[in-house]
Amino acid sequence: MRKSILLSIISCLLFPIAGLAVKIVHGPYLQNVGSTEATIVWVTDADCDGHVELAPDDGTNFYACARPKYYDTNMGVKRVGKIHAVRLTGLSPNTSYRYRILSTEVLKREGWHVVWGYVAASDVYSRQPLKFTTLDPTKAETSFVILNDIHEHVNTIEPLLKRAGYENSDMVICNGDMVSILPDAEKLFTGFMDESVRLFASEKPFYYVRGNHETRGAAATLFHDYVCPRQEHLYFMWRQGPVCFIALDTGEDKPDDDLEYAGMNTYDSYRDEQAKWLAEAVQRPEYKDAPYHVVICHIPPVTNKGEAWHGNMEVTSKFVPVLNKAGVDVMICAHEHRFSFHPDTEGVNFPIVINANTTSLRGETKGGKLHLSIYDEKGKVIFSHDFGK
Repeated sequence: MRKSILLSIISCLLFPIAGLAVKIVHGPYLQNVGSTEATIVWVTDADCDGHVELAPDDGTNFYACARPKYYDTNMGVKRVGKIHAVRLTGLSPNTSYRYRILSTEVLKREGWHVVWGYVAASDVYSRQPLKFTTLDPTKAETSFVILNDIHEHVNTIEPLLKRAGYENSDMVICNGDMVSILPDAEKLFTGFMDESVRLFASEKPFYYVRGNHETRGAAATLFHDYVCPRQEHLYFMWRQGPVCFIALDTGEDKPDDDLEYAGMNTYDSYRDEQAKWLAEAVQRPEYKDAPYHVVICHIPPVTNKGEAWHGNMEVTSKFVPVLNKAGVDVMICAHEHRFSFHPDTEGVNFPIVINANTTSLRGETKGGKLHLSIYDEKGKVIFSHDFGK
């Protein structure tokens, strides 16, 4: 009897307790989908390792054979934590892949010994596996949907996306201020990301351009752990079909030494660094060879609010000179919370479209033109314009 009791105590100490199995609490969602790579991100409620099993979308059962495994690693060692981001590389352009995410709880790690716990995984048994398609720079046409300045009004996300026809678009782009502040990482999910996962983000290419409100709060420095987590920067470029997209991180809207920032910000030098990257990026073949060039950034170089703020002036002085020489077809901005169109701005050689917080934007290439439409709260088209040479 005593031996049985002792074994039960040891078992409870060494192994997970029934009912307390590890869970996937957020995600998965796609980041930085390109023609030959994609990153998949998810969150568990306990410290785990993480990996992705990848299968071609060829009609075979996911269990037909052992699928290749891609691990979340750092310099040859599996990462252990609650955030998991697996970068898949060596993929084929314009190819659909099915996937499953898996995390095994790490109960104890000591020397050469690891005690493993339960496994949490996405379901490929009773439902179809999750699926995504890589980008295709040679695709004849493309389409995209943009929304911004949601500020945690989760119930507006689905109507905004549906008005712009997100289900029939190649990608969804969020242009900042999806939350108002980040007191903790959980706010990113309850304020916006969980709803996006429910609607599209697990299977449709999804790009998140940081706004100025995502820079605020105790957890703001964790933003990069969840967005572009396996990329060097929060500013980036990608090509889909005839469009090359550049996403710029415009930082905060007030001077770095403003009392609101409590001495924490250095966005002026950050934008200097970004401008150098931008000057190099617009010289790359993927940009120069593209028929259309779209720049997406939260803070615009113009403003509807009277005199320009520091953020507007920084975008104008640091990014616009580079873009003026780069053949930009349109810059798409946010931040103002109301729609405006600026076809001819002094000192700016390209048109600027500012999407409101209550409108959604759809872009698509067709007939040798890049067409943008903006839909209001009733689904009415309030702006329709062709861009391109």
